[in-house]
Amino acid sequence: MKKIQMVDLQTQYQHIKSEIDKGIEEVIASAAFIKGPKVAAFQGHLEEYTGAKHVIAVGNGTDALQIALMALGLQPGDEVITPTFTFIATAEVVALLGLTPVVVDVEWDTMNMSVESIRKAITPKTKAIVPVHLFGQCADMEAIMAIAREHNLFVVEDACQAIGAKYTFRDGTTKQAGTIGHIGCTSFFPSKNLGCYGDGGAIFTNDDELAEKMKAVANHGCFVRYHHDFVGVNSRLDSIQAAVLDAKLPHLDAYIASRQRAAAYYDKAFANNAHILTPGHHKASTHVYHQYTLRLIGVDRDAVREELAARGIPAMIYYPIPLHLQKAYQDPRYVPGDFPVAEKLAACVLSLPMHTELDDEQLEYITRNVLDIVK
Repeated sequence: MKKIQMVDLQTQYQHIKSEIDKGIEEVIASAAFIKGPKVAAFQGHLEEYTGAKHVIAVGNGTDALQIALMALGLQPGDEVITPTFTFIATAEVVALLGLTPVVVDVEWDTMNMSVESIRKAITPKTKAIVPVHLFGQCADMEAIMAIAREHNLFVVEDACQAIGAKYTFRDGTTKQAGTIGHIGCTSFFPSKNLGCYGDGGAIFTNDDELAEKMKAVANHGCFVRYHHDFVGVNSRLDSIQAAVLDAKLPHLDAYIASRQRAAAYYDKAFANNAHILTPGHHKASTHVYHQYTLRLIGVDRDAVREELAARGIPAMIYYPIPLHLQKAYQDPRYVPGDFPVAEKLAACVLSLPMHTELDDEQLEYITRNVLDIVK
């Protein structure tokens, strides 16, 4: 059996080697390494794929979130609501801009932010909501957008783990993750469902004015070269990474289908084990399984992980400490116990290998050993 990895990028590359190599060679031959035609082409193809009117390619997913918030004209002290159970970048950019992160609890089954918790967290200082589409499925965007309209709030989607996920509204309208709110952000970190061979990210919007503002923010705050209208940043996707992404994009739906097949295998294998809860699904969203995350009940999660490692099966914990318990974000407003669902999840989640190259032999070995350990 082939060695099991959390993500197998080497095998994925071998399947599309000629396409990747051709794109990289074209960039090198052209010497258009920064803002070259490959970047423009990729942005256009991603607009076609997602349905977003504007795609702005940037340096990474964290930059995408920061640029999005900078473009909204928020002021120091303005409050931004985001889940406490997420990767640190979501709150990090809020704090870096002098805004106030307001964290809320999440749902036990989907692990995405709780709509009821959002309602309770809104104050006169609230200016934006940053829902995170955690592990590959959309948060409850219909309800979140309704709250935003009611309170005149911006919505910036953190879709860094959910590119390609689709959300269907009650009226039958379907939109992709990242294209529902005022702005959406994604990451092209190598392990993402659509990943490059370095750092990369993108911003989505259907708003012409916001698009122009974010392009300027990402280009040192200038609309016209050497004319700087405000303080911006320097963030761009380089042409080689754009070539890699443009080669991978036509395969994204197939990659998603492969992940969904692996997830279905896991779901079936663990269905009758009382100590294992498989990922819950939001009825309106598809799941693209950036991660396949179990909740282990009544067992020692860390011991399970160690035993799996001893048997050649990697497993990861996303995320062991909620934001409100992180040293960097200690706040007198929050104490342990304030967000019980997030804290319970942090103590029991375990993510199994999930990638496009998992085969039945590997899946059988993983599930058999998990069931042997968790009884």
